[in-house]
Amino acid sequence: MTNSTTATDLEAQLSHIAPLRAAIAQAIVGQDDVVEQLLIGLLAGGHCLLEGVPGLGKTLLVRTLGQALELQFRRVQFTPDLMPSDILGTEILEEDHGTGHRSFKFQPGPVFTNLLLADELNRTPPKTQAALLEAMQEKTVSYAGVTHELPAPFFVLATQNPIEQAGTYPLPEAQLDRFLLHIRVDYPSEAEERAIIEQTTGAKTAKVPQVMRGEDVLALQARVREVHLGADLLDWITRLVRASRPLPGASAEILQYVKWGAGPRAGQSLVLAAKARALLHGRYAATREDVLALAAPVLRHRLLLSFAAEAEGKSPDDLVAMLLGSVPLAR
Repeated sequence: MTNSTTATDLEAQLSHIAPLRAAIAQAIVGQDDVVEQLLIGLLAGGHCLLEGVPGLGKTLLVRTLGQALELQFRRVQFTPDLMPSDILGTEILEEDHGTGHRSFKFQPGPVFTNLLLADELNRTPPKTQAALLEAMQEKTVSYAGVTHELPAPFFVLATQNPIEQAGTYPLPEAQLDRFLLHIRVDYPSEAEERAIIEQTTGAKTAKVPQVMRGEDVLALQARVREVHLGADLLDWITRLVRASRPLPGASAEILQYVKWGAGPRAGQSLVLAAKARALLHGRYAATREDVLALAAPVLRHRLLLSFAAEAEGKSPDDLVAMLLGSVPLAR
């Protein structure tokens, strides 16, 4: 394949991005950074966890993305009484009326979709939260000794309320690690808030067009892995992740404030996210700025802080900023 053909194919694939952004903007006012991070998760083929107080449009944003993509979309409202079978599916007893023979048949649950909105994921107990572990990692569901493949592409876009709120169950570390990005949704600016109020209280309802098909998403995901990321950046990402662990030789801040650091999956996620951001901006090579922009969303949910950190008001983002400042790009 010639370079000109490759460039033409890339341009055709990237031509879907602008319409997708425009489609989302039909229903979402502002939140540019949040939208970009969601699209990065989409291109990188990873799951995203959106966190923010109620009423900031997290569910609307994910639903809007689902409407803009020509993919199967399902929403599950996580509640304290939700059971794993409500997500994964269950076996039902069927009878052949001709022969009278009875047999069990697997009835797939809502996880068998392309885009799953797990709404308020931390409102359900850990047993039900854990039902998504295999689906998120292996993209399969095992039931009664049989493994069922999930459709491709498959994404979990989950929302959660801050864990300080009543009625929430903190997500286990193993589940948090399966999210590519932990996206913070903050309050809008005054101008954005006025536009939101005006847009949502009128008679006109925003219509979100479908602008991207499943095969387009899969093609972009394959293209992301071809984006160049230099050896210097790969070395830096590796050292950043390793420096987050409270092991002998770590910085005094990490030893004091971190109980458990990021694992190898964090490095994989940061590489893929940086490549996806580069492609999203029309570049075929990742840069230091891509890593800096995504270090916090990739690492913040993978650092388990110590009691000393909580007592002194240190946040995961504070520790990520410290790492970025203390681990140089070049040795």
